[in-house]
Amino acid sequence: MWNQSDPRVVGADVTRVGRWIKRFLEKPGSVDLAPFQRVAAEAAGRAAEAGRRDELRPALVDPAWVGSADFCAVMREAAVRALGQRPYDVQLAGMLALLEGHVAQMATGEGKTLVGAMAAAGYALRGARVHVVSVNDYLARRDAEWMGPLYETLGLTAGWIAETSTPEERRKAYACDVTYAAVSELGFDVLRDRLCTDPAELVVPAPEVALVDEADSVLVDEARVPLVLAGAADAGTALPEMAALVRRLSRGYHYTIDEEGRAVFLTPKGTDTVEKALGVDLYEHPGVVTQVNLALHAHTLLTRDVDYIVRDGKVELVNTSRGRVAALQRWPDGLQAAVEAKEHLQASETGEILDSITVQGLIHRYPRVCGMTGTAVAVGEQLREFYDLSVVVVPPNRPCVRVDEPDRIFATVEDKEGALLDEIETRHATGQPILVGTLDVAESERLAGALEARGLAATVLNAKNDAEEAQIIARAGRRGALTVSTQMAGRGTDIRLGAGDPGEEDEVASLGGLYVIGTGRHDSSRLDDQLRGRAGRQGDPGGSVFFVSGQDPLLTVYAPDQSLPPADADGAVRKPDAHALVAHAQRVAEGVNLEIHRNTWRYTRLLERQRAEVLEQRDRVLNGDTGARALESACPERYRELCETAGEEAVERAARQIVLYHLDQCWTEHLGFLSDLREGIHLRALGRLNPLDEFNREAVPAYRAMLDEVERRSRETFEKADVTRDLADQGLKRPTATWTYLVQDNPFGSEWDRVFNRVAGALRGRRR
Repeated sequence: MWNQSDPRVVGADVTRVGRWIKRFLEKPGSVDLAPFQRVAAEAAGRAAEAGRRDELRPALVDPAWVGSADFCAVMREAAVRALGQRPYDVQLAGMLALLEGHVAQMATGEGKTLVGAMAAAGYALRGARVHVVSVNDYLARRDAEWMGPLYETLGLTAGWIAETSTPEERRKAYACDVTYAAVSELGFDVLRDRLCTDPAELVVPAPEVALVDEADSVLVDEARVPLVLAGAADAGTALPEMAALVRRLSRGYHYTIDEEGRAVFLTPKGTDTVEKALGVDLYEHPGVVTQVNLALHAHTLLTRDVDYIVRDGKVELVNTSRGRVAALQRWPDGLQAAVEAKEHLQASETGEILDSITVQGLIHRYPRVCGMTGTAVAVGEQLREFYDLSVVVVPPNRPCVRVDEPDRIFATVEDKEGALLDEIETRHATGQPILVGTLDVAESERLAGALEARGLAATVLNAKNDAEEAQIIARAGRRGALTVSTQMAGRGTDIRLGAGDPGEEDEVASLGGLYVIGTGRHDSSRLDDQLRGRAGRQGDPGGSVFFVSGQDPLLTVYAPDQSLPPADADGAVRKPDAHALVAHAQRVAEGVNLEIHRNTWRYTRLLERQRAEVLEQRDRVLNGDTGARALESACPERYRELCETAGEEAVERAARQIVLYHLDQCWTEHLGFLSDLREGIHLRALGRLNPLDEFNREAVPAYRAMLDEVERRSRETFEKADVTRDLADQGLKRPTATWTYLVQDNPFGSEWDRVFNRVAGALRGRRR
């Protein structure tokens, strides 16, 4: 029983209740901005004093000074001197929100890059090491170089890291007060440090502050993406003949696809056909079943120029939330190889996974996290649930006057696209710049072709030409510009009316500004809002509209049992119920994605705790004599014998290498065990057991057994090792090469996920 007389227990319970009440009463974005606004407003009265200072940075920085009105005045003066930009009061308020550890929602064009830099400088002046987390290398380098003069003016240093950075360049960048890097590069550096056997090889310093740019993208969209370190690479194993076999199969006869388009199953006729073609009893050969299923998935459920593109002889995945190529990302090896076989490409190398970490796990390493984005409120509950972060909504410097029209809804895709092309043609004739946002690469190219057939030349921006993204999107606000883009739409790059030409800017403004057209609703309203936000920056005029059809995947997948009201003669559906149905389907899609995120984190949370403990143990071994003391205690006679013959320094060095090797090897094996365990754990739900509880019940003792195994193997090796010779020649050989990549979660789930979902679906059908 809980002891009510213990004040610590009572206090903890009251705190929990208070947090629950606060969470219940608050809405995302309800953090009070007023205190930050008052401090920012007071900064105006300190401007003259700040302007007279030769050195803006105080000789001794009081951490309490950071965040004061005087600090705001100094930051404003530093921005003017270094960049020629005078931060608005709302930018100072956004900076203060970041310094308090919140996520600041600021509209497109409101100067988030400068806000982030000022906040990073504030943290650095407090003595903290700051990592500004970006979504890609381009933005990391651009922002570090752009904001560099601001940091220099304050006596601070800034560096950046890219995929091509050498270990020495990375150490130099991490040694700066502020380091800009893509989230993937930060994760890969953490993983590579996991294999270091000498403290001098380490690259990443202890994490302190993560300031996340495009926070919704990094913290939510990318949160469950595992970053992987692999070694002992070999070629993939998908068989081209399997790809050739499934090409001959027919949907509905040989195989069926579920309603959500996430799983494909052989019919009895399909099974017979495959068995005859291969000359085997299919289900007596589990490995063959897996190869057939992977080939079938690749053939039927993954579409070229939608889920991936083929460029320079390689399969490159497309990030569906941003429309960009997902650099270094791949599906789990079997599926990756199956897609490569489908496209008649040479199988890429694969290998043993040495370690992995999710983006969410990576961010949780930082004691202090804050961020900024244009669309945080929509994911406010997830930011609170997964990161304990609150959202502050910072109003624009000038009111937004963009006109967001109601969706135009049609019965069929043909009706929708016909009306869409008519609208583009009509608007383009006036000279108004148009940005068309499509759902995938294939649609962007098909639409550009249809426009060309009407005599309209469009600039296409999609995953195939993402290298020119910033240049293309920067010109999208010119008079007569017609840009067709996937969801990428140049986040991080402003679309200025007239592309910065004052005369043309006024002309474009008189035409109504940038007009954004969406060719369909996304699975997330947040992605739609991001697309809308490309127009109407800094009080510019602009407009937006979305075209939707009853045959769009959003409705067919997430509202399959409901139909739009009858259409008018022109194919348009104008009844209010149509808008309600579209909104309902989008809410269902968002709920599904949230549950996937939740479920992934439930399983990885335990793994992240185990990883943290392993890393602590590894650091003690790497940076001290923990390994030597452990082996001295376990094998005292052998330890004394080796010290007499080889010297204590050599023995300590060998002990460190032995313990590190077995710790790393056992951790790799533990990861493989947990992967296999999770693959089949959902089957236990059929026995009315909770899969997550069952996973934890087996994972915890397996972890303890792993630690015991590290000790046993280390002891065994130490008893036999010749510490005067290279230990690699005595069986402690590490991978000759390692490589990193990101795993795109298998969109179809595990084999047991699919089995269980089918059974559960059948049971639901019976209950109806």
